[in-house]
Amino acid sequence: MNSEIVGTWVLVRGEVSNDAGESLSGPYGGEKAMGLVRFNADGRMMAVLCDGRPSLPVGATREYNSYCGNYTFDGKQLTTTVDASAPSIPVGSAQVRDVTLEGNRLVLRPPARAVGNRLEQRALYWEKIADI
Repeated sequence: MNSEIVGTWVLVRGEVSNDAGESLSGPYGGEKAMGLVRFNADGRMMAVLCDGRPSLPVGATREYNSYCGNYTFDGKQLTTTVDASAPSIPVGSAQVRDVTLEGNRLVLRPPARAVGNRLEQRALYWEKIADI
């Protein structure tokens, strides 16, 4: 188990770009994103994320996700086997994230996903707030 990610992290921002690399409106409210993720040294993790804006534009839906499970981290890729979650993340699924450490920031990038007729790439930026 790589100890670099062990600890509690707070979400500081989310970014989204399309397949042409153009910046789109950020996930979970972009700069207003709220979230916590905790990685224990025994290979257990939990995450909760939501759109932190006090109010949303007309017609917008508040984005929310949470899940937990056992994880592995090889220094570049994080894989969590989900065993409990909000309805949007299937129990038993493998949530895979590419990982970059940038100073005191942890950057998690899930695989690109299709949204409508375009591909989106997300990046979630986390700052460490506690060693556990």
